[in-house]
Amino acid sequence: MELDPFVLARIQFAANISFHILFPSISIGLAWILFYFRYQYHRSGDQAWDYAYLFWVKIFALTFAMGVVSGITMSFQFGTNWPGFTRTTGNISGPLLGYEVLTAFFMEASFLGIMLFGRKRVSPRVHVIATALVAVGTSLSAFWILSLNSWMQTPAGYELIDGKFYAADWWAIIFNPSFPYRLAHVMTASVITSAFLIMGVSAWRMFNSLDGPATARVLKTGVVIAMIATPTQLVLGDLHGLNTLKHQPAKIAAMEAVWETESGVPFTLFAWPNEQTRSNDFAVTLPKLGSLVLTHELDGTVQGLNDFKDKHPPVALVFWSFRVMVGVGLLMIVVAWWAGLTLLRKRALSHSQLLVLSGMTFAGWVATLAGWWVTEVGRQHYIVYGLVETREVVADHSGGMVMTTLLAYLLVYALLLVAYVGAIRYLASKPAESLALLQYPDRSAEGSR
Repeated sequence: MELDPFVLARIQFAANISFHILFPSISIGLAWILFYFRYQYHRSGDQAWDYAYLFWVKIFALTFAMGVVSGITMSFQFGTNWPGFTRTTGNISGPLLGYEVLTAFFMEASFLGIMLFGRKRVSPRVHVIATALVAVGTSLSAFWILSLNSWMQTPAGYELIDGKFYAADWWAIIFNPSFPYRLAHVMTASVITSAFLIMGVSAWRMFNSLDGPATARVLKTGVVIAMIATPTQLVLGDLHGLNTLKHQPAKIAAMEAVWETESGVPFTLFAWPNEQTRSNDFAVTLPKLGSLVLTHELDGTVQGLNDFKDKHPPVALVFWSFRVMVGVGLLMIVVAWWAGLTLLRKRALSHSQLLVLSGMTFAGWVATLAGWWVTEVGRQHYIVYGLVETREVVADHSGGMVMTTLLAYLLVYALLLVAYVGAIRYLASKPAESLALLQYPDRSAEGSR
């Protein structure tokens, strides 16, 4: 069987970016949670907040390192597999990536050392500030990366001359039509992912009687964050959907497997989209609910996939990824409020609740990955939506070469992912807070520095 290098190159980039996004989805939100822990300790002197910081800063450091390394590897793909992307969009993509390095990466690199190793070497106030600046840096990094990604989804502020993009209005480029919605959606997703991570690990420790003086407090912090952030994400997702309907109707049509343009579109709960027959097999639908969800009108018109002929994304992957994202998101709302209402009643979480929370430790990863696939696969057949097709910018490699590197990437990523989860399990299995108590028994020594 002949290997299609274009398809393999797309799979390879999808594998790279899917692996990479796992770690920023934690580090962005976790950086702000660590700042909260550190500030609470600095403000109150309560040792439990210090224990929480000491435990979770180890996981943050590991996550941050994995994100940096996988991000560098992913950037190589632009040169190895997609040189046409840089050739056509370099005047816009280059500066945006450069701004990320200058404003975000330098800040993170400058203050990360103080955050990780300066606790006993600088004053408490300086350490709090360093932790805050690392959190700001992670958010700035997301700002610039998402600005570029959003511009690829909804290009604006450009001039196209001889097949190359030139900047005509940087304000329009950075704050392109989908950027505010995508930024809010991704940042909130990171907060939710981090909240469920700290909830899940804390619940697992409590379930196995490994909890210390800060474990219950960390779990409660995660629950409160999740109670607020999960329903907020539902609203942000709806706003993002309305924006996508306006600017990328083919993506919306694929998300809902709508084949014909019509009013009063039903909502398809489950189906198997069949691109050969241009219909949905085994469909379970709710009348007119699709139009209500997508347009906020019962008789709202939704453009169908057939209007785009062959210039629409793969339907089944986008359709099912969207349902996984929404399904896991709704489950997270239920679980967060189930645990939250118990804590609000001043009751301890039951063993079954702790078990469910521990089982949801990486639920944010599932929702984030599914949402990212909707976004990226839903943009196809274009790399710059409506202007540059993905096939136009791929490198001229043999299928065998791309397959070899793809298999190597998948093997390394699988090993690294197992090692990462294993490291978190190892840390969670140790009475880390008790060890911290022995190592740092007296805050007065720190304050005298």
